[in-house]
Amino acid sequence: MLYSLGSALLANEALEHTELPMPAIAYGLIAMGVLLTLMIVALSFSNVRNRHEAVEEHIDPHKQHVNNHDHGEANRH
Repeated sequence: MLYSLGSALLANEALEHTELPMPAIAYGLIAMGVLLTLMIVALSFSNVRNRHEAVEEHIDPHKQHVNNHDHGEANRH
């Protein structure tokens, strides 16, 4: 039964041929254009970290939560 159902579906699909709304190469060109646009947007943010000078972080000795990863910076005054 499974084989006859599969062959019936294949025979039905062979009779109905649907044309694409545009040439097949156009789908690839559209996909490439979208991906290139996304790449350009991503690359435009690559230099954001270099726009400002690095500022020393202020260490608050009166902070409420213990930070175990301060590497001894809290003891320097």
